[in-house]
Amino acid sequence: MTQISYQQRRGQIETYFDRTAVQAWARLTSDAPVGRIRATVRAGRDRMRATLLDWLPADLSGCRILDAGCGTGALAVEAARRGAEVLAIDLSPTLVDLARDRLPADLGSGRIDFRSGDMLDAALGSFDHVVGMDSLIHYEPADVVRSLSALAPRVSGSMLFTFAPRTPLLAIMHTVGRAFPRADRAPSIVPVGEQSLRNALAGAPALNGWQQGRSQRIASGFYTSQAMELVRQ
Repeated sequence: MTQISYQQRRGQIETYFDRTAVQAWARLTSDAPVGRIRATVRAGRDRMRATLLDWLPADLSGCRILDAGCGTGALAVEAARRGAEVLAIDLSPTLVDLARDRLPADLGSGRIDFRSGDMLDAALGSFDHVVGMDSLIHYEPADVVRSLSALAPRVSGSMLFTFAPRTPLLAIMHTVGRAFPRADRAPSIVPVGEQSLRNALAGAPALNGWQQGRSQRIASGFYTSQAMELVRQ
């Protein structure tokens, strides 16, 4: 995949979350009642968020965290409550505005800087930890590796991210989605083979000095995602 493909994919994702799915996403990430299918997605996302937060230090005082693809800010809030300085960024200005509106007053010593833009922008600076929850699942594996490689030189601790594991169900959904595209459909999730992704990460020159750590798959109804940890050695 080329850098142009990454940029094109970014544009599709921004358009979908900023224009097409704002109301649905706002409801999904709130406490409002949702249907059975979306309830499974909400439960899965809650479990995934808890998993990634559990992989971060309990005390984040003095740490700078990048929440890459922050959505409505739930993970950023919990990290800030542990004392972190969080830069929370998302492609969708509308979702970022919603995150600001939902920002609670009780962050303790932590702080959140919400921004709209590209999580790979080098101007964002350096971080102790990066968390990308379901922000890379729409990209081809080569672009996932390329994105992590771009972040790696500016991260001193760990990079936590999720990918869509290749399962028979996800492969079928991906094939059907490509065959019947719709203008209002979310950018398709790209199923990734775990071992092939591990091999690609191990072979990336920019990730020399990084060790693959914990991995955890979360499956909840219509939500399936797998977390992976990269730790600087």
